[in-house]
This record gives sequence, structure tokens and C-alpha cells, in this order.
Amino acid sequence: MSASPTPDQGAGLAHRASRGIAITMGGMWSKTLIQMAAIVLLGRLLTPDDFGLVAMVTAISGVLDLVRDFGLTGAIIQAREISARSWRSLFWLALAFGTVLGGILAACAPLIAALYGDERLIAITLVIAPSLIVNGLTMPLQARATRDLEFGLLARIDVVTMVVGVILAIAAGLLGFGYWSLIIMVGSGLVVRLIMLWMAIRPHPGWPRVHRDVLPLLSRGGSIFGAELLNYLERNADTVIVGQQLGAATLGQYSRGYALFLMPLQQLNGPIGRVALPVLSKLQDDPERYRRYIRGALLVIGYLTLPTYAILATVSQPLFALLLGPGWDQAATIFSILAIAGIAQGIGKVRGWLFITMGRSHQQFAYDLVARPLVVVGFIVGIMWGGIYGMALTYGILSAVLLVPGFAFAIRKTFVRPGDIVFPVMRPLVFALLAFASAFAATRAVDAIAVVELIVGGVAGGAVLLPLLLIPAYRRDFAQIFGFVKQMRAPKPRNPQPDGDAPEGGAPDGGAHAEPPARQVSPRRARAARR
Repeated sequence: MSASPTPDQGAGLAHRASRGIAITMGGMWSKTLIQMAAIVLLGRLLTPDDFGLVAMVTAISGVLDLVRDFGLTGAIIQAREISARSWRSLFWLALAFGTVLGGILAACAPLIAALYGDERLIAITLVIAPSLIVNGLTMPLQARATRDLEFGLLARIDVVTMVVGVILAIAAGLLGFGYWSLIIMVGSGLVVRLIMLWMAIRPHPGWPRVHRDVLPLLSRGGSIFGAELLNYLERNADTVIVGQQLGAATLGQYSRGYALFLMPLQQLNGPIGRVALPVLSKLQDDPERYRRYIRGALLVIGYLTLPTYAILATVSQPLFALLLGPGWDQAATIFSILAIAGIAQGIGKVRGWLFITMGRSHQQFAYDLVARPLVVVGFIVGIMWGGIYGMALTYGILSAVLLVPGFAFAIRKTFVRPGDIVFPVMRPLVFALLAFASAFAATRAVDAIAVVELIVGGVAGGAVLLPLLLIPAYRRDFAQIFGFVKQMRAPKPRNPQPDGDAPEGGAPDGGAHAEPPARQVSPRRARAARR
């Protein structure tokens, strides 16, 4: 057990955590604007078939990329201490994994082409294969930056890599490169990320050698890897099934709907999750602060993610028409159905935090070993029952149903209580349902151009919040969130401890009201008081 932090330590790290969320969210939202520009332009320059071809390969290459990581990113963030010798070993181990698995992917190029029945996939696979080597070099550098809470650096890298990739992809699309434009976008971003991290971290890997010090990290990483692999298979089995059963064009529609479905999760939950993992890992020995952090994080996630999906589900047709132009109606409908899964997964992300940050990666793997295959079976049943729409609906229903056993298993025999999970999301869920009903009614009552329908639906959904704020409980929720924002802007303590215990905050429920340090009393006054 670690010593309890002083008020200054808790307040200082609370400030760092909340600032980290703000910086990361700013970077991700900037990245989102750039990504939206890319979607608008590339959706007009390329065809659904182009997007489908690349998705066919990346669904498989992503499995090997997970094997390449082997859960080491999560294990590094979890570890209490990592020696310099272990860092050097991790560098060479990650490079070796990336090189071997990149070679395996290249060798599998003919098999991938045979699976989908398209010879163009051979060349695409061979070009994508070296990305595993680049990712192998990048992994220990990015994990170290995350562990050191270098959120400003990571946000800058996210934005720069996206800008470079989008500019090169649009240029390639204008020159008629077709699906190669998408590969250029991803590949250039990976290379720029590696260069920027190398310049910032300045690693000293030394001579190639892997020391036994990394064995505990490999053991813990193995369980994390198992859970991540099952999660990836669940998230990408649908891509393989659609591509194999319905072809590249339908997969292109599905991939665009799915990409926009992921965007709120990445841009709203992503910043909180990036900060939460290292901070919660430091709170393992402080149950009360850990629970406050979880409650506050769920409150923020609830108000950010749930109403967003509810409103977007009603305005998907004008949204896709505005972003991608004509010909993407099927993708818009897919997005609306997937919003059910978005609401469930927005909350479900916290389940993974609980497993990882309390050192229960073995339990997470055991749970995922049952839950993830159920979802894959649901994909197969759904596509046989109702085609592409039936598969999307089955995915949403299963994601929602599995929340209950998932959280029950995650908090079993821990200090986290069911109320810490349920109560923070109840009011945001009510808000989301009312916002959906309001936006749905407004968009159906208006027959106008896409941008007008989009604005009407968004305003109608958001306006539901105004009468809700008359209820004291909702006002308290937003007071906590505003207190969190103030904490981001608060000045840092004079002597913050960079590696002390984690903050109470990082979410609106903690750290904002830490007691001030005791006033110093002079020796003369102390003696007088004793007399």
C-alpha cells in the first residue's frame, strides 16, 4: 500500500489529469475537423468499391498488428516502475515482433486475395505489410509518452499526422490514384508519428538485446493481448463477413457508416480514456478516489456520448448527404442502426478501464472469451436474417444486453459498487431518449435541404436539455461538470509531485475541493500556545 497523498499532491495531479483530458480532447476535436474534411473530399473523389478494398485488407492486417503489440502498451501503462534496461529490451522486442509479423502478412497476400476473390488485394497487402514494422518501432515510444502523461505531445502528434495524411491522400485522389489514396493517408501518418515521437522521446536503445526483466510485462501483456484480440475480432468480423458475402461495394457503404459511428467514441470517450488509464492505475491503493473518478468519468461520458448518438441517429440521412454527397443512403441507414451500439459502447468502455487498472487482465480475458464470440455469432445470424441492416441491429442489441454481465464481472470482488456504475448514467440516458424523440419529430416535420434538416434536428434534440435543467439533480450534474472545467484552468500547486499518487479528479467528481495545506506556525508562537 502506498502512503496517502498530501492535499497538494492530490490537487496537483488532479490538475494534470483534468488538463490532460482538455488537451487531448482539443487535439482529437481538431483531428476530427480534419478527418471530416477528408471524408467530405475523399467521399467524392473515391467510390464505395475503393473503400471496401482497403477495408478488406486492414481488417486482417489489424489482427497481426494486435499480435505485434501483444498487450505491451497496456502492460507498460499499468506497471508501477520500468527500469532503463527494460525500456531498451522493450524497444528491440517490439521491433522484432513487427518485423516477423510484417513478413507473415506479406506472405499471406495471395491467401487474402483468394478469400475475397479479388487479385487487386495482393498488391494492397504487400504495401500495407511494412506498417507493422513502423508500428513496432512506435509502440514503446508512444506508451512511454502516455505513461509520463505527455498529453500535449500526443495531441500535437495526432493533429500533425492527420494533416499530413489527409493532404497527401487528397492530392493522390485528385491525381486519380483511387484506393491507393487511402493507403497513402494511413502510411504517411504512421511514418510522421514515428519521427515525431523519436524526436521527442530521444530513445537510447543500445545494442539489440532482450533482458529477462521484461518477462513480467510479457505475462501481463499476454492477458491484455488476449482480451484485445477478442475485441478486435468482434469489431472486424463484420467487415470480413460483409466483404465475403456481399462484395466490396456494400462493404464500402458499411465501412463509411461504421467509420462515422466510431467517431463520437473516439473523439468524446477517447480523450477521457487516454488520461483515465494511467491515472486510475495510480489509484489502485486509494479506493475512495478511484470510485469518485469512475463516477465522474461515467457522468461526463453519459452527457457527451449518449445524446450525441441519439441526435445523430435521427439526422443521418441529411448528414451523409452533406458529407459524402449522393449515393451513400445505405451508409446513413447503417449509421442510424449502429447508434444503438454506440450508446452501449460509450458506457461499456469504462468496463475495460476497470479490468486493466485494477490488474485484472486475466479476468477480462476470461469474460471476453465468452462474450466476444457471442457477438460474432450474432453477426452471422443477423446477416442471414436481415442482410446488412439485420447485422447492424443485432450488433446494437447484443452490445446493450452484454453491459449488465460485463460490469457485474468487472466489479466482482472489488471495492467498486454497482451504484458507482448505474447512477451516473441514468439521467444522461433519460436526456438521450428525450433528445432522440424531439429530434426525430422535428426532422420528420421538415422537408428541406440537407443542411436545414441537420440544423433543425440538432437544435430540437439539444433544446430538451433546457427544461431538464429545472430539475435539481440535472443542475447538480452540470455543476460538477463545470467544476471540472474550472479545475482544468486552476493554477498548478507550487510544488507538484509529478509521480505521486493520482488525483481525486480527472473527472468532475474529485479533486476540486481539496483542503488547503496547514498554515505554518512560528516556533515562538508555538511555545506561547503551549504556555
